[in-house]
Amino acid sequence: MFFEKGMNYASIARVTGHDVKTVKKYVHQEDFNQPLPKPVKKRGSKLDKYKGDIDDWLEEDKKYHKKQRHTALKVFDRLEEKFPEFDCSYRLVATYVAEKKKTLYSQESQFYMPLVHIPGEAQVDFGKAAFYEGNELCEGHYLNLSFPHSNGGYLQLFKGENMQCLAEGLKNIFAHIGGVPTRLWFDNLSPAVKNILRNHRRDLTDSFLHFKNHYGFVAAFCNPASGHEKGNVENKVGYHRRNLLVPVPRVDDLKEFNRQLLGKCDQNMKRPHYLKELLISELFAEDQRALRPLPPTVFDESELVTVRTNSYAKFTLSKGRHTYSTAPRYACSEVYVRLNAHEVIVLDENYREIIRHPRLYGEKNLESMDWLPYLTQLSRRPAALKYTGIYPMLPEPIQDFLSSCDYPCKKETLKVLAKLSEA
Repeated sequence: MFFEKGMNYASIARVTGHDVKTVKKYVHQEDFNQPLPKPVKKRGSKLDKYKGDIDDWLEEDKKYHKKQRHTALKVFDRLEEKFPEFDCSYRLVATYVAEKKKTLYSQESQFYMPLVHIPGEAQVDFGKAAFYEGNELCEGHYLNLSFPHSNGGYLQLFKGENMQCLAEGLKNIFAHIGGVPTRLWFDNLSPAVKNILRNHRRDLTDSFLHFKNHYGFVAAFCNPASGHEKGNVENKVGYHRRNLLVPVPRVDDLKEFNRQLLGKCDQNMKRPHYLKELLISELFAEDQRALRPLPPTVFDESELVTVRTNSYAKFTLSKGRHTYSTAPRYACSEVYVRLNAHEVIVLDENYREIIRHPRLYGEKNLESMDWLPYLTQLSRRPAALKYTGIYPMLPEPIQDFLSSCDYPCKKETLKVLAKLSEA
């Protein structure tokens, strides 16, 4: 009004109903920014003097399973028991306990420092995905190697997560990409870590140390329950499952399938990075240029162990769950066994192969029985033939022939088959 209509202070005061001083103040005011509201001072609460005890109890709870932690009611009861003068309401206690628990346990309240991803560094983790081997549905474990700088990644599928699976998977990927990451980030995988020590140190397994030293990478380990420290591979685990393991794969040869997966991962990198204006494959080339060279000697990831057989010439692995056969002459004796990700190879005292089994996995009691080495023993007791697992393994013409044989003929035929199987 003052500027637009030329009205004086008194006229504006009459029209607006404000005091002349107020009108004059606003006419000459230059800063019309809204001031910040004054902080609300929290009033003291009757619960304040008890909050120290409550905080201590809830902090202590972090050590225990969530089902064995203080409820608000339990906190209220303990306060009444400890302090005779306690007169706060249950609602006041429950509100404070809920707020405190949110601070202690809510992932949203945690701040994660953004990480700088250096070319040539990678992260490692396993995921789970089923696959068919023939007509058998298997529980699969797939190793993921992810490069956070480029968001490139590779996977290899296995039946377990032991040291042989970890080493073979990484070895295959290293060979495929032509080098070794300078630093690898791991969870505290049992094949690699025996114990978590003070000051973030790790007591590593001998087999993992041999693998690490052979390839020369630096091994870094995340803090327990801190998946965000290797968030790139955590995301890659899900991405690989959705994009490379759906529908449920049917596998005839797991080693060949893993070779094909490496090629599929190469093709998958020909897409834009989710933030950077480049293809993942272009960024991955920067990762590759930063890799360490491959060692001149191929690493043998298998493990050699000594086992004792029983009177049936069988032995067990995996804490007694998995049983394997040898040959009758090795009953009640010690033999060497070489373990890799896929096979169990039985060796004699001179490290010559006796028999080879597919490696068994899982929590169920399983047995791998090869009857061919037992043919010589069966030739001495041919009447037991039909009650062994070898009879269905024989070609149908031989089954028909043995069924028509008399005792001496059957005995002689089994001797010949035994000699042929040993040749």
